[in-house]
Amino acid sequence: MNAARALLKEARRLRRGYVDRSTISPDPLMFAGDVGLTDLDPWQRRLLTSRAPRVILLCSRQSGKSTMAALLALHKALTRPGSLVLVLAPAERQAKELFSKVAQFYRTLGHPLPAESYRKLGMNLSNGSRIEALPGSEKTIRGFSGVDLLIVDEAARVDDGLYHAVRPMLAVSGGELMLLSTPFGKRGALFEAWTGGEEWDRYEVPARDCPRISEEFLEEERRALPSWVYRQEYECSFEETDDQVFTTEMIDAAVSSEVAPLRLGNLGGVA
Repeated sequence: MNAARALLKEARRLRRGYVDRSTISPDPLMFAGDVGLTDLDPWQRRLLTSRAPRVILLCSRQSGKSTMAALLALHKALTRPGSLVLVLAPAERQAKELFSKVAQFYRTLGHPLPAESYRKLGMNLSNGSRIEALPGSEKTIRGFSGVDLLIVDEAARVDDGLYHAVRPMLAVSGGELMLLSTPFGKRGALFEAWTGGEEWDRYEVPARDCPRISEEFLEEERRALPSWVYRQEYECSFEETDDQVFTTEMIDAAVSSEVAPLRLGNLGGVA
């Protein structure tokens, strides 16, 4: 009788899709397996075992970068009570798309923690954690602080002013920052971060390294797209923008730090 009751209780638990909180793995790599992501690319495995607080995913289209960001967003919220995860994107459509991946993983796990509120662009969990996905404008992000994980989707297309405004949100919490994008010209915060200091853990994933993208498809894209667009979208290449008259190299060559600045006060007859 006791065995029958135990089996009935287990059946009800499985039918509800319940997952005990104690089963949520603190290891992101194991957590990926729990949501069904078992066939990971080498760069994805490296990312999920990294503990770097600053990460750039410079990836081809359809490479799986948004999937990894969504996975890490949910993992942070589930395993760190009271955490705040912000997902920023250039537009609401992109923010909604990334959060939909978070929601999909949450459902796959069987709602391991109850959601006290659930919205199209965010959720509040019973452990006090929040995930908020926001379109990229300073008006929408002002007022947030103590961010534990800040994810900037399509970072190359996010306004630099917004990027500079959100970084201080990590100051007190010591939060993590992840930028994910395809390139978009040799300028802006993403380009500077990619070519800048050593504090970033960088991942470059061209389409040829993604087993889900066939060579036949890439060959079709090579024929259909301008060469610079193909290199930007599929080869992770920072290209000159299509409206740029002078190349970045030409501008850099024309500028010298050794030339003293012109001071108007030194010109005779000029007030």
